Amino acid sequence: MFVRRFPAPASVKRRGEVWLLSGGPGEAGASLYPTIATYQRAFPGFDLVIPDHRGTGRSARICPQQEAPDSADGTGLAGSEWGPCIGAMYANVPRTAAFSTTEAAQDLGLLMSQRPADGQVLLYGVSYGTQLALRALQVTSLPLDGLVLDGLVPPERTEQWDLSRRTALVDEVGRQALGEAGVATYRRVLAAPADAPWRTQVPGGDLRRFFAALLSFPTLRDRMPQIVQDLSNGDARSLDTTVTDWKAALVRLGQGGNNQPALPLVMLISASENNARPGLTKDTVEAEQKDALFVSPIPGLLVGSPVPAYPKDAWFGQSPKTLPRTLVVHGTLDPNTAYAGALEHAATLAKAGPLQFHTVERGAHLLPLVAPSCFVTAVQAFVDGGEAAARCAEPASP
Repeated sequence: MFVRRFPAPASVKRRGEVWLLSGGPGEAGASLYPTIATYQRAFPGFDLVIPDHRGTGRSARICPQQEAPDSADGTGLAGSEWGPCIGAMYANVPRTAAFSTTEAAQDLGLLMSQRPADGQVLLYGVSYGTQLALRALQVTSLPLDGLVLDGLVPPERTEQWDLSRRTALVDEVGRQALGEAGVATYRRVLAAPADAPWRTQVPGGDLRRFFAALLSFPTLRDRMPQIVQDLSNGDARSLDTTVTDWKAALVRLGQGGNNQPALPLVMLISASENNARPGLTKDTVEAEQKDALFVSPIPGLLVGSPVPAYPKDAWFGQSPKTLPRTLVVHGTLDPNTAYAGALEHAATLAKAGPLQFHTVERGAHLLPLVAPSCFVTAVQAFVDGGEAAARCAEPASP
């Protein structure tokens, strides 16, 4: 297991440490490095401790040979490496199954139990990291003074917000973001001839998928009404500018090179735990996206998953018996973890301990990145023992 510690600045009195769990599944701890400064403001005086959970980053990998940094595509998989990797997963199914969420939760408990006992201990998770944190609270005895859940996943047994229904979520969020007038204009744009010049300027050639990708970046997302208006008038300049800015935003996420998501782990946990429809077919995916204005690629990737899925264990779908003081922070326009799903899950969790819910109006996913002011203000209040405001609106970008 690889763990990196960012000590609290010497200029600030040390108060303890906060463990930060990245999302995914499959994202390395390095995915959080671009927002270190924001975490330091939110948790003043706390060391930041960031593990790579098993199967990611510099920790043990599912396919150690094909995912080696010096292999054909580094920690990613080149085309010729997929077959041997999948074959290795089937050749040793018990080892493959050991890369489950519960095993990662056990790792976390072991790592945190080895820490020096000085100061407060907090735990933060984002997206899949919230699922991992809650599993850890079930299977281990974590001595926590506080828990922060950012982009809380829906209840694990959901049949409304699981990964196979991601297109429904992005379509709902996208329509809200675009507004009624924008949706009407957008429909006319999508009905343009197949040889409309602007279509060649859309990454991947599918405007519905590209717009779904923009939902993760509020500044770019909020350009969509202007883009569709311009496209309806035959002007693609705002689209071109946004494509350029979107590519730059992806680079700033720091998930390139050997820090890219671990796809074997993504596929394994998604197929085993977060897909409520293992029999999903291509025809069903196509039917469900037929009338959608925003489309996610995730449901299609779940069809016929080639990995050996492991059975759900006794911890799946359960909740911790007790919770420490807990803060949930969630955006109303989160395209990855449904706001309504987070509200439902939080209502269940609140039965196990004191819980605060902080709503970021029009906030997207990974609030330290997309709504840093709201995130810092809410978390600081919580860490100081107070109450975070119920709602917040991130100031407009200059």
